Amino acid sequence: MPNNPILNRRQIVLLLSLVPLSNLQAQGQRLSAADASAGLRAALERGAESAVRLLGRPDGFLGNPKVRIPLPGALNDLADLLRRMGQGGRVDALETAMNRAAEQATPEARNLLLQAIRTMTIDDARRILTGGDTAATNFFSERTRAPLSTRFLPIVTRATERVELAQRYNDVAGRAARFGLVRPQDANLQQYVTDRALDGIYLTIGEEERKIRQDPVGTGSQILQRVFGGLR
Repeated sequence: MPNNPILNRRQIVLLLSLVPLSNLQAQGQRLSAADASAGLRAALERGAESAVRLLGRPDGFLGNPKVRIPLPGALNDLADLLRRMGQGGRVDALETAMNRAAEQATPEARNLLLQAIRTMTIDDARRILTGGDTAATNFFSERTRAPLSTRFLPIVTRATERVELAQRYNDVAGRAARFGLVRPQDANLQQYVTDRALDGIYLTIGEEERKIRQDPVGTGSQILQRVFGGLR
């Protein structure tokens, strides 16, 4: 079998044989291979589409305290002092620009997330179906974080480079990082925003996944009820 086969009907049948039958029954009926495949893909698509829709719009990040991107560590520690020095406007402008950058970049995630679903393998499916509340979220992160980081970074850079404080921060933090005064992951503002934007996307996918697992009936989707209702 190839290393990354696309999950097909034969493989789904094999998957079902690996999971206890009692865990794959919904409303007293055994799930068919088609149901299992459709249910898994529906759950993944639902989480991905929801995250992109919620975050890839104005105030998707800035107005959501769960994913709002704060100033990077060293600068965040100095924010109050800078405000007392009359620099509050510049600090606020930078934080706003960071979150707007994440909002602008988020729609780029949709196609890669959906592509990951289309190339789901037998091992991926088994881990998602039998894993914990964030198994699907972990799948997305493993498959898409690196390529999404590459796509997000130029968008984030364009959105923040117009803010003077961003460049000044990079100059100072880059030097400070060499002496261990700033964490390496915080030394470049654009990479920091990119990483936090992706964290926000996966966090939002995870919240949707937990909703599906905990209340499949509440989704209103019959196929999700059949697949995930039997795993409760």
